Amino acid sequence: METRCNQPLVIISVNTFYQEKYSAPVEGKYVHAYRITIENKSDFPIRLLKRSWKIMEGNGLIKKVKGEGVLGQQPIIKPSGTFQYISWSSMQNNFGKMEGVYFMVNTLTEEHFTVKIPSFLLIAPDLLN
Repeated sequence: METRCNQPLVIISVNTFYQEKYSAPVEGKYVHAYRITIENKSDFPIRLLKRSWKIMEGNGLIKKVKGEGVLGQQPIIKPSGTFQYISWSSMQNNFGKMEGVYFMVNTLTEEHFTVKIPSFLLIAPDLLN
């Protein structure tokens, strides 16, 4: 008897953008936008149910953010499909990082699984000069 398990293959890509227009460094406010691309490389549709973020600032402050879906949606991503969204984070420091987890479900079998969101840096341009 053979048992097979379809392991979901989901690829998460992140691009970050410092938002100078919305930042106020003198007041300790640094705003970063980030674009997340979720690629479903599995052979079944998936739904993004929840998210959990850990935001770590350069001063040691850690914020945790949890919620349903993303941007008020719980998108279904078809096999070989992608879903992309842009969000933002405000920090008190000119550098930090974020990482997290998506909670998803295989819409055919109702099996739940998690996908790690890779750690990414949020760096204000004044640190790069």
